[in-house]
Amino acid sequence: MAKTFQDHILQGKNAFITGGGSGINRRIAERFAEQGARVALMGRRADKLEETAQGIRAAGGAAMGVAGDVRYYEDCQKALGKAAAEHGAIDILICGAAGNFPAPALGMSANGFKAVIDIDLLGTFNTCRAAYEHLRKPGASIVSISATHAFIPIPMQSHVCAAKAGVDLLSKTLAVEWAGAGVRVNIIAPGPVDETEGMKRLAPTPEIRQKAMASVPLGRFASKDDIANLALFLCSDAASYITGAICVCDGGQSLLGSRNFIEAAAG
Repeated sequence: MAKTFQDHILQGKNAFITGGGSGINRRIAERFAEQGARVALMGRRADKLEETAQGIRAAGGAAMGVAGDVRYYEDCQKALGKAAAEHGAIDILICGAAGNFPAPALGMSANGFKAVIDIDLLGTFNTCRAAYEHLRKPGASIVSISATHAFIPIPMQSHVCAAKAGVDLLSKTLAVEWAGAGVRVNIIAPGPVDETEGMKRLAPTPEIRQKAMASVPLGRFASKDDIANLALFLCSDAASYITGAICVCDGGQSLLGSRNFIEAAAG
């Protein structure tokens, strides 16, 4: 990857990342650590958190894992309190914990729908609300990891569409409410991201994968680095006057509207 940012632009910063043991959020954690941040990772699987934290430490970074479930406010309180006690005031908060599975609305139970709402939307609220007392004020940056599902209806994804739409408006509201304290809140809305569990589920065969990729004007899926670099920018001083923004990172896929998604989802 070509060098884009000055080295160590997050030196001395403390980051807390939910869902940090895998996928996009793991790469964000690694990228932030490469740039000098101390990172704390929260997730349900302690083994994955420790694996990620060990990898960061082996590369010369500072990292810790705290097991917990964002669906439960008390877990968020404990994890954030532990991170703040270990590293200090939190400069960067990444709300990345998410759930997904493909299912039509009529083939989904109420509990299945609620599970994604609880992880994505309630989890984002719990994390932000519990973090507020630990945030560096002024100066903290929050980034919610949403998706283009928030504004494009996608078949087999009613639960995710509803959850991510809520994440977007919650984050924008917090951007307004917390601006006076000097806390910025922004949203990243990725499209298809390669080599993630979500893409394995949504494009399980080479044929579906090829059709999905053809629906992206730039002709490829995002890499995890694409999302991590956008998060790095939003949490850097270069974005100090940006708040309440939804930053779409989908190679232009959403510009073509719902039909593009419907055709891609049809396989």
